[in-house]
Amino acid sequence: MKNSVSVLFMLAGILFATCLLISNILATKILMIGPWSAPAGVLIFPVAYILNDVITEVWGFTKARLIIWTGFAVNVLAVVFFTAGIVIPGAPFWQNQEAFATILGNTPRIVLASLSAYLIGSFLNAFVMSRMKVLTKGKGFSARAILSTLAGESADSLIFISIAFTGVFPFGVLITMIFTQAMIKTVYEILILPVTIWVVNFVKRVEGVDTFDTNLSYNLFRVKEI
Repeated sequence: MKNSVSVLFMLAGILFATCLLISNILATKILMIGPWSAPAGVLIFPVAYILNDVITEVWGFTKARLIIWTGFAVNVLAVVFFTAGIVIPGAPFWQNQEAFATILGNTPRIVLASLSAYLIGSFLNAFVMSRMKVLTKGKGFSARAILSTLAGESADSLIFISIAFTGVFPFGVLITMIFTQAMIKTVYEILILPVTIWVVNFVKRVEGVDTFDTNLSYNLFRVKEI
């Protein structure tokens, strides 16, 4: 069937959306990594970009586009139900409303920053990965993975930090946070690259698929083309 998907593709999509949900919850805490500060989401968010690389490399941009929009929808759904859980009065004997709201209750500004950064960064990552694969005729996966992650993560960090924290933290702190996030995520990609290569090769072998994105539309809204 034209619109059928494999079990491995489905599992990759589920893991991708799960990483996004966890990273958004973790992002409510700011970590100190040596002298640098960054949202705790950097602990898991790079995994989503690695999965983005795998999906784009194996199944192509159209499948990545579907997964990116699915992840977006899952995050919007999470925001809606987190908000409902906060707004609906708790039981009289329950004393953790403030802590619950602090962890799960993002402001509209944070939600806008998170979703905007995610969409732009994820699509930029998939686009760079896709175009570079065609231009290099499928060679140099390591370079494609690193450069696409650097492009996507840099855009993501710049957009999220700028929208979420401008006026909240000093300008110098914002620049540090943007740089730290982008670098940590890219270094993460480099360190785990051997695992990524193994996963890509394994999935290609099992699926019997190695997609080259020729003659396709990069229109972000053509989700039905899978």
